[in-house]
Amino acid sequence: MLVETSAQSSDAPSAPRRHPHDDAPDTAADFARLAALPEGPERDAVREALTEAWLPMAHRIAGRFRNRGESLEDLRQVAALGLVKAIDRYEPGRGAFESYAVPTITGEIKRHFRDRTWALRVPRRVQELRNKVRVARRELLQTSGGAEPSAAEIAALAGLTEHEVAVGTEALDSYSTLSLDAEVSREDDGYSLADTLGVREEAYDVVVDREAAKEGLRRLPERERAILYMRFFEDMTQSRIADQLGISQMHVSRLISRCCAKVRAEALDAAHGTDED
Repeated sequence: MLVETSAQSSDAPSAPRRHPHDDAPDTAADFARLAALPEGPERDAVREALTEAWLPMAHRIAGRFRNRGESLEDLRQVAALGLVKAIDRYEPGRGAFESYAVPTITGEIKRHFRDRTWALRVPRRVQELRNKVRVARRELLQTSGGAEPSAAEIAALAGLTEHEVAVGTEALDSYSTLSLDAEVSREDDGYSLADTLGVREEAYDVVVDREAAKEGLRRLPERERAILYMRFFEDMTQSRIADQLGISQMHVSRLISRCCAKVRAEALDAAHGTDED
């Protein structure tokens, strides 16, 4: 009897063993119901229940991307967003939901890394060039024994131009920004990155000169102001100015020299007066 019972037990199908990551519930009936329901509270309730049922799978997918500079909680929120999109777009009868949801959620997380984790907003085209250059460079490093590949070799392998390789290579080092306060030199008289970026702005001197000359120009007679305007703002020649005013070119030349000297002297006198004050 014992032998017979044992034989029967061995012949009976054993209960299916669940995989530790078996987080794909049987929700086919719920998806069919969701597809048949119109917009309203009942449909929202079914949709919410499906989201809760599949959320463990979304969290598991998010866990694959941990330790890449983003908190796990943020990644889980992005994965949950991808799950909701998958539920809304899924059409029952076109395969298992898991087969559709996994790439949808994974794509949402990768899109998050691509668009949100750069310190500066980088165009998608540049990001794609960066990825192509990185993959081609890594492959060439493996086949060449560690020798750094040239731009031409990377371009040939990745199907890019050398200019595109240069753009992608530059983007490889542009994932994060460097603080302007970062020290460039480790010497005792070390300086920051900001100290290397400043340049003399010549336009400031032009602004100062214009402000200094304003009062002197206002005090000139109207004809002299017109001559200076035609010469220096309309770029007219002295002979053309002379023809327009009905005077000689020599007279125009003398007037320009005299007016400029007068305005300059008044500006210098005003500057000296300010310094003395």
